[in-house]
Amino acid sequence: MNETNQRHLGKSDSPIEDELEDAFSRMIGEGTQRLHRGWREVLVTGFFGGTEVAMGVLAYLAVLQATGNPLLAGLAFSIGFLALLLGRSELFTEGFLVPVTTVAAKRASVGQLLKLWSGTLVANLAGGWLIMWLIMAGFPKLHEQAVESAGHYAAAPISVETVSLALLGGMAITLMTRMQHGTDSVPGKIAAAVAGAFLLAGLQLFHSILDSLLIFGAIFTGQAPFGYLDWLGWFWYTLLGNVVGGLVLVTLLRLLRSKDRLRDERIEASST
Repeated sequence: MNETNQRHLGKSDSPIEDELEDAFSRMIGEGTQRLHRGWREVLVTGFFGGTEVAMGVLAYLAVLQATGNPLLAGLAFSIGFLALLLGRSELFTEGFLVPVTTVAAKRASVGQLLKLWSGTLVANLAGGWLIMWLIMAGFPKLHEQAVESAGHYAAAPISVETVSLALLGGMAITLMTRMQHGTDSVPGKIAAAVAGAFLLAGLQLFHSILDSLLIFGAIFTGQAPFGYLDWLGWFWYTLLGNVVGGLVLVTLLRLLRSKDRLRDERIEASST
């Protein structure tokens, strides 16, 4: 039996290769389902994703105010990623590895990928904006902390440092996605979510959605020395850095690792 037939039967000479095959199959199956959603499903799951990340921001601000320790606050933020994981919501920056791999396997189109990205991005921001308004209205004691935390991002000029933080932010969230799809274990997926939150929030990497919600909350206080135009000036290069970091530093390497499996998927897709 040749190597190609072994792959089609899900067998290989290495347990590691078998695990990679299983992870690849899971990604294609999930990606196909996500990319074939209609606009309503894309917007609703994206809106919920934004609201859930906002609850993680609430936990982050509360712990940061109480302890002054961003690393502990980053662990608290993992509530948001756990909600995304268990609630199966959609976060824009989680749309790199799985959907792009699915398109590369010809199981979905570029147009469907762009629909997922654009709809999820807008819905994430809308859902997060709403919940951050409620958080700032309900927790006046967090206003000062929100302004201080958001200033780290909103006032940051584009530079080698900030672009590097945006690239690392995209890499970290996509790495979290890769770890979660590398296992069927729910505790393993939860551990990946906590690790991703620690890296992103605890180390204050630049993340287009998470940090936008912090900035929105600070603006809602009426005490921030910055506004929506300042947010846009920060947002465009952070968004671009997240996309490049996620696609080039993680997704592209995963595609190169699975090039034979991708070729088989394309052949199978073209014959159906």
